[in-house]
Amino acid sequence: MTHDALTSGIDLTELDPAIRPHDDLYRHVNGKWIERTEIPADKARYGSFAVLAENAEEAVRDIITGTEAPAPGPLAADASEGDKVAALYASFMDLERADALGAEPIAEDLARVRALTSIPELIALVGELERQGLGGFAGMFVDNDPGDPARYIVFVMQGGIGLPDESYYREEQFAQVREQYRAHIARMLQLAGVEGADRLAELAFDLETRIAASHWDKVASRDIQKLYNLRTFAGLQEITPELDWSAYLAAMGAPESAFAEVVVGQPEAVAGVAKLLVAEELDAWKAWLAWSIVRSSAALLSQELSRANFDFYGTALTGATEQRDRWRRGVSFVEGSMGEAVGRLYVERHFDEDAKAAMDGLVEHLIEAYRESIEQLDWMSPETKVRALEKLDRFTPKIGYPVKWRDYSAITVDSGDLVGNSRQVAEYEFTRELGKVGKPIDRDEWFMTPQTVNAYYNPGFNEIVFPAAILQPPFFDKRVDAAANFGAIGAVIGHEIGHGFDDQGSRYDGDGKLTDWWTEADRTAFEERTGALIGQYNALSPEGADGQTVNGELTIGENIGDLGGLAIAWRAYLRSLDGAEPPVIDGLTGAERFFLSWAQAWQQKSRPAETVRLLTIDPHSPNEFRCNQIVANLDAFHEAYDTKPGDRLWLEPEQRVRIW
Repeated sequence: MTHDALTSGIDLTELDPAIRPHDDLYRHVNGKWIERTEIPADKARYGSFAVLAENAEEAVRDIITGTEAPAPGPLAADASEGDKVAALYASFMDLERADALGAEPIAEDLARVRALTSIPELIALVGELERQGLGGFAGMFVDNDPGDPARYIVFVMQGGIGLPDESYYREEQFAQVREQYRAHIARMLQLAGVEGADRLAELAFDLETRIAASHWDKVASRDIQKLYNLRTFAGLQEITPELDWSAYLAAMGAPESAFAEVVVGQPEAVAGVAKLLVAEELDAWKAWLAWSIVRSSAALLSQELSRANFDFYGTALTGATEQRDRWRRGVSFVEGSMGEAVGRLYVERHFDEDAKAAMDGLVEHLIEAYRESIEQLDWMSPETKVRALEKLDRFTPKIGYPVKWRDYSAITVDSGDLVGNSRQVAEYEFTRELGKVGKPIDRDEWFMTPQTVNAYYNPGFNEIVFPAAILQPPFFDKRVDAAANFGAIGAVIGHEIGHGFDDQGSRYDGDGKLTDWWTEADRTAFEERTGALIGQYNALSPEGADGQTVNGELTIGENIGDLGGLAIAWRAYLRSLDGAEPPVIDGLTGAERFFLSWAQAWQQKSRPAETVRLLTIDPHSPNEFRCNQIVANLDAFHEAYDTKPGDRLWLEPEQRVRIW
C-alpha cells in the first residue's frame, strides 16, 4: 500500500484552532469533543476507552443472546459453555424473580450471623463464606513468587473495608462521604430485613475505621520490596495470634499445605485486623459480617437493593446518576464468571488476524527502539546496561487472545438462581487459584479477557499483554499511516514495556525474579530522574479537582511508563521509516500525526467526584496530564511545534526528564 492510499488517522475538523498545541495539546485535539459531550448518566467518566468498552459490551451481548436461553432450572452437568453463558445471563436478566425474592437469597446467611456466639464461630463462618466470594479479613490471591518466580505462592494482603481506601476513613475532605457511608450501611441493612440496622451500621462503620487505621497507604502499598514479606505458616500464625488459621482454612476448604509459605503484603495491617478478633468485639464483628454479606450480594438482589447500593457506590463516590443498563450489568456478570468462554467467540467474530501480524511488527520495532535507547543512555553504566538488555531480550509479548482457553466444565449453572450462580463461580475460582500452588507455572495464562479494552505488564512473568479489543481505533487502525499507530498503540506498547523498567518493575530481572541487578550509582541516577518527574506531577491539579493535586509518588510508575512509552514509540516510528523522510498527509507532518494521535487516545471527561476519587486511589495520572506533561518532556514535541519560552507546554531543556 502506498503512503498516498493511507489516511492521517486525524480528523482535522476536530482540532480546535483556538487552542494551540504549544499550550495545551490535550484540548487542541479533544477540546471540541469535551465541550459538546455530556457524560452519560450511568458513567463517572467517559472517553475513548469507555466508547470501545461499550462497543465490546454490545458485541458480547450479541454473542450471548445469539445462543438460545436454556429452559429454567439447573443445567445438565455436561452442558456446553454456550449454554452455561446463556443461563448465567438469563439468571441475571430475570428481574421478576429478583424482585420477588428480595433479600431472601442471603436471609439464611444473615440468620447464621445473628446466631453467632463466639469469635471462633465467626472465623469459621467468614471462612465458609469467603469460599463463596465474600471478602474476608484479608485479601488473598495466588501469583508466582517474586523471590522464586518458578513457583506459585499465596499472597495475604490488607482488606476488610468497604470504602475505596484507608484515607477515606481519616481525611477531612472525605468527612461527608463517611456520613453518607454510615447512612448507606443502615439503609442497606434495613432493606435486607436486618433488625437494629442503625445500631449495627454504627458498629460496622466503627470497626472498619479501626481496621483501616492499620492499613498502609497507597504509596507504601505499591512498593514491592516492602510488600515482599515471606512467612511460613507458623510465621503467619505468629503475627496474627488471635486468628486461628488452621480453623479458618478448614472452614474455607483450603488445604493448609497451600499456605506452607505465604507472602504477607502489609504485615502490620494483617496483624491489625487480627488484633480486633477478641470476644469483646463480637457484636461489632457480627455487624461487620452482616454488612459484608449485604454489600457483596446487593447487585444480585432486588432492583430496590441494587439501586440503593448504586446510590452510594455509584452516585456518592463517583457522581454517576443512573445505573448502567441491566443488560450491560448482565454482560459484566457473565464476563466476570466465564470471560474466556465469551472471549473465544468474540475473537472468532471480531478479531482481525492481520491486526495480530501488524502488532507483531510494531512490538518488534518498539523492542529494538528500547534496545537502541538503553545502549545510548548516558546515565547508566555498561554493567547495568547488559542486565537491562538481558531483561529486554526475555520479554514475552502476548497479542489478541490466549493460545490455551480456560476450562469451565467444573462450573454448574442454574438459570433460575443468580446468587447461587455467583457462588458457584466464586468456588470454581477459589479452587482453581489455590490449585495452582505446588504445580508448574502456567505461562500461557492470561489475566485479562480478549474483549477487555486495556493492556498490562506482568513483572513476575516479564510479559506484555494486549487483548484483542484494544487493537482498534483510536489506538490501532491498519488503514492509517504508521505515525498515528505509533503515537497511539505504539505508545501503549512502549508504556507496557516501560513498566518492566519503572520504579517497581525495574526491581525484577528478566526471569521475573525480585533481585537487585543495578549498581548503586545507577539506581541513584535513576532515582534522581524519577524524583524530578515526581516533582513535576506533584504541582499539577486537574480540572474539577478543586485544587487537589496529583500524587507524584503514587503515579510515578505509570508516569515512567508513559514517558518511556511515548519517547520510545517516537524512536520506533523513525526506525520504521528505514531512513526515509516521513510523508506529509492531510497537511500534517509525521511528527504532528504522531503527537495528535497520542492526544486523541487520551480523550476523556470526568465528573468532579470521580476526579477526586481517582486522584486519591488511582496510580494513573489524569488523562490531560498523561497527554500534556509527557510531551512537555520530549524534545521531539518541542521540535515538531517549534515551541518557545512562554508557551504553556514549554519546559527548559535542562528540566526535561529523560529516563529511558
